[in-house]
Amino acid sequence: MSEIMVVASKVKKYIKEKAQMNTSGSAMEALTNLVARALDQAIEHAKADGRKTVMDRDVGQ
Repeated sequence: MSEIMVVASKVKKYIKEKAQMNTSGSAMEALTNLVARALDQAIEHAKADGRKTVMDRDVGQ
């Protein structure tokens, strides 16, 4: 996947504030992959329910 789907500055800020740690650039690609997999699953769940709208209940199912 070439397009990063997370806001790097917000992720880095969260990690810095939560754990006083730095974040590598490669972490953004790994997070993007996690997000893409979660979205793919949510899409399939919505399709299985006969909907064309992905809803909060589809995420993490």
